Amino acid sequence: MKQSPNDMIKVASLAKRFNGFTAVDQISFEVSASEIFGFLGPNGAGKTTAIMMLTTLLKASGGWAKVCGFDISSEMRQIRKTIGVVFQDHTSDEWLTGMEYLQLHAGIYGVDENRIEDILKLFDLERWGDHVIKEYSSGMRRRLEIARGLIHHPRVLFLDEPTLGLDVQTRRKIWSYIKDLNENEGLTVFLTTHYLEEADELCDRIAIIDHGKIVAIGTPEELKSIVKSDHPTLDEVFLNYTGREMRDHVSNSRNHRPPRGFWR
Repeated sequence: MKQSPNDMIKVASLAKRFNGFTAVDQISFEVSASEIFGFLGPNGAGKTTAIMMLTTLLKASGGWAKVCGFDISSEMRQIRKTIGVVFQDHTSDEWLTGMEYLQLHAGIYGVDENRIEDILKLFDLERWGDHVIKEYSSGMRRRLEIARGLIHHPRVLFLDEPTLGLDVQTRRKIWSYIKDLNENEGLTVFLTTHYLEEADELCDRIAIIDHGKIVAIGTPEELKSIVKSDHPTLDEVFLNYTGREMRDHVSNSRNHRPPRGFWR
């Protein structure tokens, strides 16, 4: 499959297996430049595994993918220079100050330190730059980690459940920042979330993955059009494709551990 010049992400028959278990099962899709693309699914559906492959943290077992025109299996360093990643769990060192945390990552990417002042201001954290991260609220810490993901002006920002556990006000503020960057700077966003109303409001297109396979893809309105209801919701679409049974899922963090030296 050829990659269109407008495709920021191109995925073809991508697969990942762990000891005989297929976590991602030959998925294919594209994400256009400047698109906010939602990647939804139940716990254990394969979302994080897919992100780990696209961000070069895991090697694929089959198929291929390109991010920003670079191959995930042979051009990892180039991809890491052009993407930002914000993981589901907090990754910031709580004993660093906010300024030190951003200085560390600016140094890795060779970014001018003037960018740190700009991005602290963008995320309303400038007066907290000299405070250790341990003093930050969960919402402030998440804003700082998104700021870190944007420190080097990435072309694609991967967000793995970035607003999980945050209050409504903080969630809306974070998405105000992201939407502004998307609209004003053309930032492409790849998002996973369990807040379906969030995905409905923000995403240009959405893919639903279940048991490692993509079971639906389209705009929010296209997906909702399949539901026989006067006021269909994305929740109903999600349940239609993934079922109503609860999922018991035990995460194997060893499968999703970033390799040493990822940020270099």
